[in-house]
Amino acid sequence: MIRVLLADDEAMIRAGVRAILSTDPGIAVVAEAADGRQAVELARGHRPDVALLDIRMPRLDGLAAGAEIRRLVPETGVVMLTTFSEDDYIARALGGGASGFLLKAGDPRELIAGVRAVAAGAAYLSPEVAQRVIRELSGDRMSRASAARARVEGLTARESEVLALLGAGLSNAQIARRLHLVEGTVKAYVSAILSRLQVRNRVQAAILAYEAGLVE
Repeated sequence: MIRVLLADDEAMIRAGVRAILSTDPGIAVVAEAADGRQAVELARGHRPDVALLDIRMPRLDGLAAGAEIRRLVPETGVVMLTTFSEDDYIARALGGGASGFLLKAGDPRELIAGVRAVAAGAAYLSPEVAQRVIRELSGDRMSRASAARARVEGLTARESEVLALLGAGLSNAQIARRLHLVEGTVKAYVSAILSRLQVRNRVQAAILAYEAGLVE
């Protein structure tokens, strides 16, 4: 069962999101928060698999709450759910450790897919957000590619393999099956990769893998 913390200052929005998630018998909303500070407190208490956060909330916005949850409860994956898709929000969310970014106007199936992907250790961006990220990456591709290749040169051959598969969107379990490893070993490789590349989460590592040419 995937345990989800849902945070949004609008009760009706929370009810709608909860209803969508309830259509999947493998997902359960274990706590709800009406502001960012409460979301952090509930995350510490419930330690959910995924924290689904609105960006604009009182007391503490979702971006700051997500970064705080990642710091205090690193095993909890953070997904931003918002009506806004401005590049600054996307950059701040991913820079703060979020593994997913979904738009409220998107297909309800994206919500379930995003929660499941992040719970499995992967990342998930709504199609519109993914297009924005790709456009940003392509704007200065040559210099980014050169810098990225220099950063990944220090990885071992096995770490590079894991990074490439991570960049392709595979979860830890999928990487383990592909490389004939146990999942715990893959988790250790991923932690080492994040540390050596000095990136905060899988999304940043995946972007670096693309920039370095490890992913077709």
